Amino acid sequence: MERILKKGEGWRLGWQPQGGAFPALVGGEDWAIELTAAEWADFQRLLMQLGEAIAQIAPELMPEEHLNCTVESETLWLEADGTAAAYSLRLILNTGRRAEGNWPPQAIAGLQQGMQMLTVF
Repeated sequence: MERILKKGEGWRLGWQPQGGAFPALVGGEDWAIELTAAEWADFQRLLMQLGEAIAQIAPELMPEEHLNCTVESETLWLEADGTAAAYSLRLILNTGRRAEGNWPPQAIAGLQQGMQMLTVF
């Protein structure tokens, strides 16, 4: 199987099955982190979980009301910060090499759609 790379304004996602220890890639405009298969699976799950949580609480919030929501696994941590309509996303790896990155609000919808298109498991 060949390398798959999806990208949009402020985000990048990649998958290369023969990528060795780090077959996945997540990134922003000027940064990228390679992920293990376990980190990738957690990133997919947590990104979806975070999006669902924000969608559920959004009707209860005033449009300008600030939110801060985090989800975590053994391998990584994600934080959404902003309003339900426009939040930034921060990623921190909890294992091994330790790394972090973030996406601005305008990248989140594309990142979520890109993740849905890039189904590898």
